[in-house]
Parts: sequence; C-alpha cells; structure tokens
Amino acid sequence: MPESEPPAPWEYSLNIPNDPRSVTVCRRTLRLILTMHGLIGLVDTAELLATELVGNAVRHTEGPAALRVSWAPSVLRIGAWDANPEPPDTPRELTAITDLEEGRGLALVKACADLWGWQPLSRNGHRDKYVWCELGRSV
Repeated sequence: MPESEPPAPWEYSLNIPNDPRSVTVCRRTLRLILTMHGLIGLVDTAELLATELVGNAVRHTEGPAALRVSWAPSVLRIGAWDANPEPPDTPRELTAITDLEEGRGLALVKACADLWGWQPLSRNGHRDKYVWCELGRSV
C-alpha cells in the first residue's frame, strides 16, 4: 500500500512473558506490522516508544505483559499492559537525567510522542494498568 493512502483502522496485541527478550520480540514485531501497513515513516520512533513501554512493563512487574498497537485515521497508538496496578513514575526532565542509566524511559516517551498517558484496569477481580502513547502520521 503506498504511503500516501491512509491505511484502514487495525489493531494488534502480542502477549509476552516476563522475559527481557520479549522487548526485542515486540520491537521486531512492531517493525513488521508498520512496514506491512505502509507506515515505515513511523518505525524508528515507534520502536523507541514500544521499547520503553514494554521494557518498563517487563522490568517493573513480575507477571506477563502485552504490547498493543492500533491505527485509527492518522494516529498510531502503542501501549503496554502489565499486571501491576501501580501508576508509572512521573517522567523526569531529560536534561536532568542524561547521565542516569535508568529512569529515562517515560521521559523519552513524553519527549517523542504526541500524547501519552496511563489508565488503571480492573477485570475478574484483578487490577492492572495500561500505559500508552500516540504518534501522528506526520512524525
């Protein structure tokens, strides 16, 4: 599909185990999804954002997680679900944390995404959360 034609809406979910290798699986899967849908211009930024979101889900929880990716007219939403109901840390300013090895994830998401947020989820007596971000086609 040529990049000038807007793709029809779609959504993918990838359930992953709590394993650091899952981050790479998610990143490569996302690249394939975006390439197949003619959204190659979003790949690099989307991979960075997915890596941070899924990496946080795997690093800061003990249970399974999931990558969720959806496209609606001109908006790509990337999200990570995890079984920890605690809200994510507030993103720090990138300039204040450039020397740190950790703690940059949500600051990068905030800096690179058009919009980001999180929401608590509850189903079947389990509490968990979904952290997401959005990119417009112009990125």
